[in-house]
Amino acid sequence: MTNTSPDFSQAPPVLAIIGPTASGKTAAALALARQLPVEVISMDSALVYRGMDVGTAKPTAEERRAVPHHLIDIRDPRDAYSAAEFARDALRLVQTIRARGALPLLVGGTLLYFKALTEGIARLPPADAALRARIEAQAAALGWPALHARLAQVDPATAARLAPNDGQRIQRALEVWQLAGRPMSTLIALNKEAACALPISAGAVFSLEPTDRGWLHERIARRFALMLQQGFIDEVRGLRARGDLHADLPSMRCVGYRQCWQALDGAFPLAEIADRGMAATRQLARRQLTWLRSMPGRHAIAADAPDATDRLVRAALGLLHR
Repeated sequence: MTNTSPDFSQAPPVLAIIGPTASGKTAAALALARQLPVEVISMDSALVYRGMDVGTAKPTAEERRAVPHHLIDIRDPRDAYSAAEFARDALRLVQTIRARGALPLLVGGTLLYFKALTEGIARLPPADAALRARIEAQAAALGWPALHARLAQVDPATAARLAPNDGQRIQRALEVWQLAGRPMSTLIALNKEAACALPISAGAVFSLEPTDRGWLHERIARRFALMLQQGFIDEVRGLRARGDLHADLPSMRCVGYRQCWQALDGAFPLAEIADRGMAATRQLARRQLTWLRSMPGRHAIAADAPDATDRLVRAALGLLHR
């Protein structure tokens, strides 16, 4: 990190490094931190959970000592963390980081979080534990596709964008409908909380996007192999042994954890965890890339270029020194 203290009062309120899983976002953030006094705001829905370190490729203790990181290890795996909560927490952090004279740097691939922060969030009823338990009991008896069909009757717009087995989102949509008496899609359309939206300047969003999909698949394979070597299966065994977690929690539906949990339940042999986990991770990366390419104004950088990190750092410094 440089010894100078730049004045960021006229700079973009934040910089952002986004991209699919395994595209090199953490390395790019650390490289930028060697040039600028940044603080990282993690934008990853899996990194919020304590005790889920190996399977999330969480930044190491050394990396977190070198650069301040926020919104990591802030929830127990039994608890949920919503995009609305992220938007509020990130907005508060942007303000406090800038007040310290540092530059907030959003880093991650949970693009729903990014959307909530930059476009605002709908004011929806808070979660109701008792109602959620009743919905989960109905799902256990009837199956999520049956509840998806029920959602299609009361909120067809929301049901149309959800898969029949997307239990987390089906549950939330049914919960909102029962609490508010109106479809979630209607509430979102009518009631955007624009005050929570953080405008990000054009060119301040750097997106690492590989031109060769095979390059990304190889990185995913190497990362998953390393996770297994580092004890990922034992990590999931330890989480299961707590006794208060189950497969339908948002934390346990994270890519990799879901497949490992299923294998430990006997759904398929442990030897298949790597193949199934990598396949699910590649599907996640494909969805992320599709979303990224629909985002106007981003500064796309070829993640598989040999100098991708240097390109990103140069572009960020050029933006700040205009």
